[in-house]
Amino acid sequence: MILNITTTHKPATDLGYLLHKHPDKFQTLELSVGKAHVFYPEKSEEKTTISILLDIDPIDMVRGARNLGGDGFALGHYVNDRPYVASSFMSVALSKAFSSAMNGKCKDKPELVDVKLPFEVTIAVIPAPKGGEILIRKFFEPLGYKVELIRHQLDSKFPEWGDSKYFTLKLNHTITTKELLSHLYVLIPTLDNDKHYFVSENEIEKLLQKGEGWLKEHPEKEQIIRRYLINLNSLSRQALERLSEGEEIGDLSDELIEKTEKQKRKETLHDKRIKLVAEKITESGAERVLDLGCGEGKLIRQLIKQKQFSEIVGMDISYNELIKAKERLHFDEMSPKQKERINLFQGSLTYKDQRLEGFDAAAVVEVIEHLDLNRLKAFERVLFEFAKPKTVVLTTPNQEFNVMWDKLDAEEMRHDDHRFEWTRKEFLEWSNKIGKTYNYKVELFTIGDEVENIGAPSQMAIFTYGN
Repeated sequence: MILNITTTHKPATDLGYLLHKHPDKFQTLELSVGKAHVFYPEKSEEKTTISILLDIDPIDMVRGARNLGGDGFALGHYVNDRPYVASSFMSVALSKAFSSAMNGKCKDKPELVDVKLPFEVTIAVIPAPKGGEILIRKFFEPLGYKVELIRHQLDSKFPEWGDSKYFTLKLNHTITTKELLSHLYVLIPTLDNDKHYFVSENEIEKLLQKGEGWLKEHPEKEQIIRRYLINLNSLSRQALERLSEGEEIGDLSDELIEKTEKQKRKETLHDKRIKLVAEKITESGAERVLDLGCGEGKLIRQLIKQKQFSEIVGMDISYNELIKAKERLHFDEMSPKQKERINLFQGSLTYKDQRLEGFDAAAVVEVIEHLDLNRLKAFERVLFEFAKPKTVVLTTPNQEFNVMWDKLDAEEMRHDDHRFEWTRKEFLEWSNKIGKTYNYKVELFTIGDEVENIGAPSQMAIFTYGN
């Protein structure tokens, strides 16, 4: 992963003074999980380029990985894009390599600090998983950058697979060096929407320091703050309040208000779903419960209210979701006895895992539709053959109900990340096949208000082991 910064300022070699890096030296900086190499691929008075090349060690990354589940295996630690994309690792490298320039200091030519230089920045690969080109432009263009993007295919040998979330990004702007570096420091990990380290209140200080002079007036400041703080609501609100100097946070745009209202409507159905799943698990008499694909922990928050559950375990493939779950459960504020009841860990639904065995009940709430169909068989075996809980409560969308949603055609799926959505007949056939194959009795239920000939928004199957 390489980032190039080029200037045609006269003389262009002033860049070396500004960044405190001699053009004739190749320098290497130690990172927590690898190295950053700093060098000049071209240097002249007409044009000078400085490069940062990240050399991330995937083994060190796994050794130092955050893990809420102790010594369990997590596929995401081993198969990921971290060594190949611009992410929070790049922000750390920029801060280490150019700390003086980022703080507005230039020892030998201090007069250059406030000089606006013509810059061209090229980032070989940057991910934008939620927002893509539109998001990149919304973040950089209000700051005055000319943005050029090349989106990469998932695999050039299989063009039918479509485009990936990865882009080559070129930025052009006439701006001070300090401003350029602060923009890159904040926006690179914000586009990626991930962090390789634990996010705490200290990140608010870094964000406000690097965002001084530009973040407050940025039209996308709410989104930048939330994504920089990996959508942790309490931290995001603190940052917004401090940025607004105590002003009440309520001046959201019409677009954001409409988005929030839509989310509330979706949550109403989701709340019904969570409530019904919790009721069915409680009725099963289970004491040890597993929530597969637990997300932000909404079901866990319902189950923990019931004293009958001695152990509640949440598993999710996304570490960020587990962090949110821990925050929203107020885990750090719980009593030691309450903490003993909860365990959160990272894992995959399609790989055999001994940690999933021995539970009285398992919940799989709106999860299977996110799996590729060719991986569904692996999920079936992991859950029903190997883990084999006494009761499984599983929900998934009813594809036939999609015609009832505004701006959603019958053939469209509800979310971009859904790999399939089943009709009621398809879900019934799959559920019965599971029951016969793995010796489970099956009951089907609806979730939400039913419509004649269409059914309800979601459908539920309860599998009980043994006939």
